[in-house]
Amino acid sequence: MDQKQIKDLVDEALALNESLYLVDLIISTNNKIQIIIDGDNGVPLSECIRISKSVDSNLDREVEDFSLEVSTPDIAHPLKLNRQYIKNINRILKVKTAEEEIEGTLLEADDDKIVLAWKAREPKLVGKGKVTVQKTATLEYKDIKEARVKILF
Repeated sequence: MDQKQIKDLVDEALALNESLYLVDLIISTNNKIQIIIDGDNGVPLSECIRISKSVDSNLDREVEDFSLEVSTPDIAHPLKLNRQYIKNINRILKVKTAEEEIEGTLLEADDDKIVLAWKAREPKLVGKGKVTVQKTATLEYKDIKEARVKILF
């Protein structure tokens, strides 16, 4: 299967709804096509179906057999695109960098960086015991090895 052709078909289908974007396109050796899309306001099932039909109708199964799956990223998948971070502002993220792992609320996200906030217990400056302090960290995307949304039940 031609990945560029399929990406062009996906881009064409996504152009009809600008709030949607491609997260990943995977084509396995046995022609299983996985299209993972996301949206600024979520992705209704009807959009997955529309994109699937759009791509499927432009490929010829007589020439090359394939299976096609259009889905949204699940909680097991890490965030990949800046746009996914922006969508998840005010949610708790677990972020790994080369030096540390931080779990905090995503306060800001732009084209270059994110800002996380969390509470930590630290020893008092004077006397015994600990005090709760508010911490923040600004991380550039290039320093983030992996980031996942933490789902609370």
